[in-house]
Amino acid sequence: MAENAQNPTTTAGAAGDAGAGGFVRPVLPSPAPSNISNNNNNNNNNNTNHNNSTSRSSSGLPHPRSHALRPGSAKEDKVRNFVEDRLMHMSRRYVKKYALKQPGDTFAGYASMTELCKDLEGLLDILWLSGTPSLQIPYLLNIANDFNTWFTSFPPAPVATFAALRKLDHCFSSLLSGQDIETKETLPGFENGLRHGMSRTDMVRCKSIVEMTRVLIVDVMTKEREPEDVAEEEDGPWTADDTDIEMANDAEDGEDDGEDDDDDDDEDMQMDVARVYENTLVQLGLTLGEGGGVGDIQVSDD
Repeated sequence: MAENAQNPTTTAGAAGDAGAGGFVRPVLPSPAPSNISNNNNNNNNNNTNHNNSTSRSSSGLPHPRSHALRPGSAKEDKVRNFVEDRLMHMSRRYVKKYALKQPGDTFAGYASMTELCKDLEGLLDILWLSGTPSLQIPYLLNIANDFNTWFTSFPPAPVATFAALRKLDHCFSSLLSGQDIETKETLPGFENGLRHGMSRTDMVRCKSIVEMTRVLIVDVMTKEREPEDVAEEEDGPWTADDTDIEMANDAEDGEDDGEDDDDDDDEDMQMDVARVYENTLVQLGLTLGEGGGVGDIQVSDD
């Protein structure tokens, strides 16, 4: 009977075959649907958690972990050490770009803002994924401040620069409100309100950095762009044959769209410039409560 109970499928088949001979079909325990249901629920939950952890906002940031890291824990120290190491690495590469290359020196400086932003975006992803405001706020403020020095030191790279600024804007505006500005989910560390968020000093510093960025970006983006940044916006490498084909098509159509394309590019650029830190500016005004406008923030009141 123990064997029958352990293998209900085999027992049921045998009983069915012997039914004509008068054998009584044994009463077997029915399968436990609750276990199957629980397994399915667990799988669904795991899939949901996996999707949440891998889903990204429109700014490209990953979904943060569900809870902030415990202060003083080994995991918090690990993230802090990682961020410090990456910032040091980026700082060295930035400084290296001004130094003369020595024979046998394999440590290369940044050749472009696009190259720097690739390192920066990975670092921003890690900070946001940590879901820990005590790490995010000070490091993001330092990064945003350094960013103003970085992007003014290279030829303009709009694609990479605006992508990084969108991530910073998403981070700051969400941390100021205590919830993700897109999904409206409460951020880790803000379950009990904004008391673990930005202090007023942080907000004033953030406002100063944001306003400086908006001033600098206008000047930088009027300069000649990086060749590699222009290439990122194309579908593929542009060849002489492509140019001949396009010119031939324009001749057949009897029109030249060059001026219209330039006008469209200028309009897109102006819109991108106007949107720099726009969500952060709105949240600063709302959070500080200075008449609803960020221009009324009084530094001396802190």
